[in-house]
Amino acid sequence: MAVITRYVVEHKGVEKFVSADKKEADQYDKMLDVADNLCEYIEGKGIKLEADVLEDLAIMLSKNKDSLTKLLKGTAADTLLSDEKAEVVKIEKKKA
Repeated sequence: MAVITRYVVEHKGVEKFVSADKKEADQYDKMLDVADNLCEYIEGKGIKLEADVLEDLAIMLSKNKDSLTKLLKGTAADTLLSDEKAEVVKIEKKKA
């Protein structure tokens, strides 16, 4: 019989990520913490978005923090996108 250690990242009571690598799980957990902070900041600035759209946006920004830093320092978006051959994320507003 084998013993397998798994690290589970839960966020708001929902299992979000499972890994056998503690460092990878810790990084994912930190990314979710940053996303939570971004949600709070965006809402605090008075921007009204649906909760799921806000969460998706915050997670995307958190996952791409290095690129976001470059953008804030003046790098053009098209330059970053072509350098990264980035996956384009489509965020749609849900119909009520």
